[in-house]
Amino acid sequence: MAAVPDTGNPPATSRRIGLLDTARGIALIAMASYHFTWDLEFFGYIEPGTATQGLWKLYARAIASSFIFMAGVSLVLAHYPTLKLQSFLKRLAMVAGAAIAITIATAVAMPDGVIFFGILHHIAAASVIGLLFLRLPPALTVLAALAALAAPAYLRSEAFDAPYLLWIGLSEHLPRSNDYVPLLPWIGAFLLGIAATRFARAAGSLDTLAGLPQGPAVLRFGGRHSLIVYLLHQPLLIATVYLISIIVPPQKPDPMQSYLRSCETSCRAEGSQAELCSRFCACTLDKLMQQSLFEPLQSGAIQPDQDERVLQLARECTAVSQ
Repeated sequence: MAAVPDTGNPPATSRRIGLLDTARGIALIAMASYHFTWDLEFFGYIEPGTATQGLWKLYARAIASSFIFMAGVSLVLAHYPTLKLQSFLKRLAMVAGAAIAITIATAVAMPDGVIFFGILHHIAAASVIGLLFLRLPPALTVLAALAALAAPAYLRSEAFDAPYLLWIGLSEHLPRSNDYVPLLPWIGAFLLGIAATRFARAAGSLDTLAGLPQGPAVLRFGGRHSLIVYLLHQPLLIATVYLISIIVPPQKPDPMQSYLRSCETSCRAEGSQAELCSRFCACTLDKLMQQSLFEPLQSGAIQPDQDERVLQLARECTAVSQ
């Protein structure tokens, strides 16, 4: 999971709300701590699946939700009651351009987990959709947010498994991606940010918030420039862990145990139950060993999605694991 806020928008109050910049700065630190954990896992310092399960998974979702919520807040502060079209389009182009750059970079560097609709893509899309809610009664926006949050629980369908529909978030099977933040249910957090800010504006609370202590300057600086921080922090973290791995290499794990953990993590990420995943992965490991395919698979000599022998044993194990 990756996260970035909508930054740099001037508030629609008499003074800038420094607390919002500070909140973004805090969220950036949280985001960096999560990504550092992901990097440690990627380089083999911690157990595979650590960053995508349990409390770490909840932590990542909380960080993403906070950024998306603040992006909704920023949209109201910058463009209500009057849409500043030029500044909106400029900001949209920056976020969308960065999103496209991330898709291209991950397609080259990590094709198995390409980020085709991550948090930047989401914020760009939500910002456009959010314009429809800027002038609506905030109570209606809250209802729309709740509907968006609930939609995946009731509206999932294989019809949305088509690659060109995965961005919606209603597919039966989750795609493999290192940062997948589909429109549903996540736009619910964006709409709640819009509604909360509209309510605060109506209550006259925005100037009060602007008058509160703003927090440390370093956090506010990061919050004001969070898009740049987002784009730079992960390459720097990866470079740091890579240098550490040269000096103090991680211990090599047992390849069979690593296979089982990786297989089960991928299986659960696609929405399957843990017990089924455990049976399926144990079955595939046994068959790979029996057919002397395990070492070629581990070395990259064969590609699991292209080798008919691997595809056949996967089908057999799927059948016996049900």
